[in-house]
Amino acid sequence: MNSRAHVVVTGRVQGVFYRSSARDQARYLGLTGWVRNLPDGRVEAIFEGPKDKLGEMLVWCTHGPPGAEVTGLETKWEKPEGKWDSFNIVP
Repeated sequence: MNSRAHVVVTGRVQGVFYRSSARDQARYLGLTGWVRNLPDGRVEAIFEGPKDKLGEMLVWCTHGPPGAEVTGLETKWEKPEGKWDSFNIVP
């Protein structure tokens, strides 16, 4: 059974390849959804997939790629929609 995590990451997470690294990690874990930059410097993402894989992704989100400095991770568990067939960067 799939779950859904709606995540907002704060810190130095823009301009450090956070989105592309998150996309690569999510695809590696077999998750679907999207990631995007927010105007205020945060990064927002929706991850859908098995709960254990979501847990691995959330651990990754707490540190991100080299160069990122994550200072906060807000996670909301939501009902999965199942409308994505891959994981992508969105505007």
